[in-house]
Amino acid sequence: MGTRHRHIDLEERCRLRGMIEMGLNISEIARRLGRHRSTIHREIERNRCVDGYRPDSAARRAWARKLRGSKIERSAELRASVEGGLAMGWSPEQIAGRMQLAETATSLSAETIYRFVYSPAGRHAGLPRQLAQRKARRGRRRRNGRREPSIPNRTPIHQRPTKAHLRSQFGHWEGDLMHFRRQRDILLTLQERRSRLTVVRRLESKDARDAAAVVVEELGGLPARARRTITLDNGGEFARHETVAERIGLRAFFCDPHSPWQRGSIENANGRLRRDRWRSRSTRVAKGCADRRRRRAVRCALRRFRAARTLRRCRE
Repeated sequence: MGTRHRHIDLEERCRLRGMIEMGLNISEIARRLGRHRSTIHREIERNRCVDGYRPDSAARRAWARKLRGSKIERSAELRASVEGGLAMGWSPEQIAGRMQLAETATSLSAETIYRFVYSPAGRHAGLPRQLAQRKARRGRRRRNGRREPSIPNRTPIHQRPTKAHLRSQFGHWEGDLMHFRRQRDILLTLQERRSRLTVVRRLESKDARDAAAVVVEELGGLPARARRTITLDNGGEFARHETVAERIGLRAFFCDPHSPWQRGSIENANGRLRRDRWRSRSTRVAKGCADRRRRRAVRCALRRFRAARTLRRCRE
């Protein structure tokens, strides 16, 4: 964890108190401490007392806030609302946005919901499995050492045409693979950046020849102006990109290593597909099975919401 993002310790709070007494502004204090100015501003506003900012008092306030727990854990109504939204397939961003539109008494941010989902209480309730990505942990996996992509003659995404980046021209695609627990359950997903047109095709294997052949088959029948470029990740299944360019003229660009956000459209599309076809199932599973799972989750969320409402009325 970097210096700008770790928690402020007592030594830094003492230095902060000295700089405040020197009359330095927040920007200069942040520069000297190696922090973001919003971090310094939030620390002063949340942890100062009547006598001003004192390091010992600020440390006690921060520790008490940490022991108090999150806002969702302290409110049964908020917890039932968040769990009900997740059970209905909503993302934390949608849940937070719905609360703001409804002008509820207490609103939440998407980051607050994410932290609750990945907290011990959220993990015990199985909330991470109700997210679109269904990841057990936040962030990316660490690797031992830096591994260079084994793709010949790869062109970085920074050289992609500006019209593809701005989504102002039709014909620029993004591609990715969706993996399942069964080794042969692989889906190739393609999405056009401007129209969000999505094409899904099952692959027999993860071989680069098979992936290239499917891309040629799916996009080769389109007019030339509808297949200009494609943005891919650094997986070995896309190593035959030059074959695709020779056959249908589709030039490939590749993201930076460990930078999936550079292909945000296809990542979001895969997340939506994950809601109905999760990793523990085969790609041949019937659609009704996902619908039954969704209805069962909604019924459980409604029962929790009614129980919380009854408890609130009893307290009143």
